[in-house]
Amino acid sequence: MSNTQAKRGHLFLVTAPSGAGKTSLVRALLKDHPNLKFSVSYTTRQQRPNEKHAHDYHFVDKPEFERMVAAGEFLEHAQVFDNYYGTSRKAVEAEMAAGRDILLEIDWQGAAQVRRLMAEAVSVFILPPSRAELERRLRDRGTDSDEVIARRLRDAAGDMSHWSEFDYVVVNDVFDQALGELAAIVTGRGQASRADRPGLKATVDALLA
Repeated sequence: MSNTQAKRGHLFLVTAPSGAGKTSLVRALLKDHPNLKFSVSYTTRQQRPNEKHAHDYHFVDKPEFERMVAAGEFLEHAQVFDNYYGTSRKAVEAEMAAGRDILLEIDWQGAAQVRRLMAEAVSVFILPPSRAELERRLRDRGTDSDEVIARRLRDAAGDMSHWSEFDYVVVNDVFDQALGELAAIVTGRGQASRADRPGLKATVDALLA
């Protein structure tokens, strides 16, 4: 039976501060690697006009989310800004058991929870090239007020301070280059993007200064 049993899939965690370009990178990565499956999170936030239920997120109300927490149904869950997000433990386990690689796009708190439960998870932190570029990207969205942008920038600094807890760090300066680094990581060739590589700490210190 062992020769017919599916090889267990890998779990990849991708984290970044708001505005670092994580979602665009993940979408491009999934398009280029159809064998990599995106884990659709649960959230209590409002569904945006361009989003589809069960495709972008499973949209649920707060009482249902709290029921799932109490029932132990989440691999991880966290409050981000004023909303809750969580990952179905059963769904992830089923995909991995079937031999499929899974990618979770989550915040650093959720990544920490997953790593405690699943030590084999491969974690990736995506950084912007500079604070100025991060602010420009947030403003270019055209969806947030100055007050919200200011809060996101403050929160981004806190998020980025956790970079060293991750296995790999990708600086999203040139999109195609960052995408190539992500692809190398998910195919087991990401040594050049390891978080402990020489010179990275100085780069991050300048970003957080």
